[in-house]
Amino acid sequence: MKFLDEYRDAESARKLGSAIARVTTRRWTIMEVCGGQTHAIVKYGIDRLLPDNLELVHGPGCPVCVTSLEMLDRAHAIASQPQVIFCSFGDMLRVPGSRGDLLQLKSQGSDVRVVYSPLDAVNLAAANPGQRVVFFAIGFETTAPANAMAVWLAKRRGLSNFSVLVSHVLVPPAMTAILQATGNRVQAFLGPGHVCTVMGYTEYEPIVRDFHVPIVITGFEPLDMLEGVLRAVKQLEDGRAELENPYSRVVRREGNPHARRLVDEVFQVCDRKWRGIGLIPRSGYKIRASYGAFDAEQIFAVDALEAQESSLCISGAILQGQKKPHECPAFGRQCTPQTPLGATMVSAEGACAAYHAHGRHLYDDRTAECTVPQA
Repeated sequence: MKFLDEYRDAESARKLGSAIARVTTRRWTIMEVCGGQTHAIVKYGIDRLLPDNLELVHGPGCPVCVTSLEMLDRAHAIASQPQVIFCSFGDMLRVPGSRGDLLQLKSQGSDVRVVYSPLDAVNLAAANPGQRVVFFAIGFETTAPANAMAVWLAKRRGLSNFSVLVSHVLVPPAMTAILQATGNRVQAFLGPGHVCTVMGYTEYEPIVRDFHVPIVITGFEPLDMLEGVLRAVKQLEDGRAELENPYSRVVRREGNPHARRLVDEVFQVCDRKWRGIGLIPRSGYKIRASYGAFDAEQIFAVDALEAQESSLCISGAILQGQKKPHECPAFGRQCTPQTPLGATMVSAEGACAAYHAHGRHLYDDRTAECTVPQA
């Protein structure tokens, strides 16, 4: 398929891998930020095309994975109440909270429903005026416009029985926190292409300047990833720190101005706790006071709930690029997709789920051959 197969061509991938090997003379560590990028790397064996002195580590770019345990418990508390229809994307239903997951709650009789758009939840509220419909609004900046649109539309339709439980997180503050963390190994970033499609990349320019770290905005196909790695390595080898955008077929510097205006109308920046990482200042969105009638945390008075992470799960270190999934003692043993200890094992974009799905727990981390498909 044109515009897809051309970014999965095996011979072109091998040429890029060879080019990366030629320019890499020192040991470097590069983080891909987005969970979709992590899955592409593992699925196609992109990391196995790279020289041994070049390591890719996996970042916190899986919104399901970083949704805090407290927020999951708040979702559980709301969904268990009578006359509530709790709506969520399917990837949140099996994420474990301290009280179990939403799928278990559904099996016990709570009205938990999978929707494919927040607008589905708005329509449910219109069709069920005697019940309270709550949508679990998680995600990075990528999903914020659609969730903001749902709130905006519900207000204009006068749907007083609709609300959202907001757990949005923002990428640039997380990248800054990683660079400031004790034990940080990240020397360059492959930037999140989907987030930048919405927000642009002006917020990343101060990170490049202040930390002297290269950022290359990258797509999600094998050749996108390899091109991003090549550009990042060239900068590192030259001692440069610049922001590059080879994903220009999708991303513009200013992003999508219409989407950004809608997000700014409905949401405002706030501090946010990230699962396994902790509180990161100004790293999330919450509902503005002018739309406070649609804030489920306030309506159901669940904002004070606290929770304790599993002592066995090292997802925080994995999400910060300090550990790989197979380095966790519980990986593939106590923690599996059927019995997950943390969200990184059950999420469709989680690093642990990617390693398990593609058998990285069954063999040495650098031995398998590249699986970039033949064109």
